[in-house]
Amino acid sequence: MSDKSKNVTSAEELRSMYKEPSVVAQEKVLTELDEHCQKMISLSPFACLATTAADGSLDISPRGDPPGSIKVLNSSELLIADRYGNNRLDTLTNLTLNPEIALIFLVPGMIETLRVSGHAEIISDEERLETCVIDGKRPPTGILVHVHRAFLQCGKALKRSALWEGTYQIERTDLASFGTILKDQTNSQLSADELDCSIDDAYRNKLY
Repeated sequence: MSDKSKNVTSAEELRSMYKEPSVVAQEKVLTELDEHCQKMISLSPFACLATTAADGSLDISPRGDPPGSIKVLNSSELLIADRYGNNRLDTLTNLTLNPEIALIFLVPGMIETLRVSGHAEIISDEERLETCVIDGKRPPTGILVHVHRAFLQCGKALKRSALWEGTYQIERTDLASFGTILKDQTNSQLSADELDCSIDDAYRNKLY
């Protein structure tokens, strides 16, 4: 059982345990996307979006598409297509209640990441969403992000994890199949094999 008397409970105490950030670390935060940030976003096929629910709980959701699919409209606006998925709508529902959003962009082969935060609105404007068409399919909605802050994160996390090097890549059989996990975690009447077949069909035929 942990000793809560040793918990860090103030910003002052926390700061005393670390060195002061360097001048570069303090000054690298931008209020809009410069040419380097815009280029990085254009090369990124994967981002994670963080939002907040009405009760204050946090949610984070992955987004993946070919590079260039997240549209840099200008130095302060991004457009992210919301493709059909599991239809839980966690991210979108949160944004209707609290527009604050944070994102992190990853670029394969690059260990630095890009952190962006701001507020967002959900759009259904067919003309703007037409720019997000893939395989002839237009997304039902898009997330228009108004950027407040952006900065690059150093590559230590990806270096430590050897994320792009494949050092820790598993054999898929090291972990139960997605269908097996869902069968164990839900009350689905389908078998694990049936769930796996449905998932595989969605991956092959229903990405967009």
